[in-house]
Amino acid sequence: MSVFIAELIGTALLVLLGNGVVANVVLSKSKAKDSGWIVIALGWAIAVFIPVFIVAPASGAHINPAVTIGLATAGKVAWSVVPTYLIAQLLGAMIGGLLVWLHYRPHFEATDNSGLQLASFSTSPAIKDTISNLLSEIIGTFVLVYGVFYISGASVGDSPASLGALDALPVALVVLGIGLSLGGTTGYAINPARDLGPRIMHAILPMKGKGNSNWGYAWIPVVGPIIGGVLAALLFMTF
Repeated sequence: MSVFIAELIGTALLVLLGNGVVANVVLSKSKAKDSGWIVIALGWAIAVFIPVFIVAPASGAHINPAVTIGLATAGKVAWSVVPTYLIAQLLGAMIGGLLVWLHYRPHFEATDNSGLQLASFSTSPAIKDTISNLLSEIIGTFVLVYGVFYISGASVGDSPASLGALDALPVALVVLGIGLSLGGTTGYAINPARDLGPRIMHAILPMKGKGNSNWGYAWIPVVGPIIGGVLAALLFMTF
């Protein structure tokens, strides 16, 4: 399996299962309707576990541009391969968003609340505050990427490091912890592709009663995680 195909499949699975649990909880007439934040946080942790376990041997299972850029900043991934990772991750996230819509299409049609429809694709803040929202995404992603450095067994000056299949559970637990402790402010995108790819699909897919895709907010879950990933790399290199 090539790096491109692995990251495409891995990110598609991440979004299918991650946004799938959100759709399961928020969309009308779902049997899991209103089952709550714990279900969403657990679902997202499992959504990370499965693709990391599957594609780690082929690509290191970044499935997140913030992870890729953080590893490249620390010299653990060659910058020359970063575009391959990022393009695969974005396309995979778009495919995942499409699959969620196909799976839950009758429930999207039955949901009158356009905000809940959008929530099944991308994130939004609980309280709109640009600086606070950006900081939330920076902090959450910092925790994720900093954890990835040590879970992957990297150390300063080593040869390139990446996640292996046995790292799937520790990474999933980090994501679970972020969701439970830090996720209530912005929905913890902590992954530019996870938010942008499905948001693009929300904008182009035909849905009854669909509102706008909130493009005014869309830069925060892209820029914030990248900053968080770079800061994690800088701290890792310093100590």
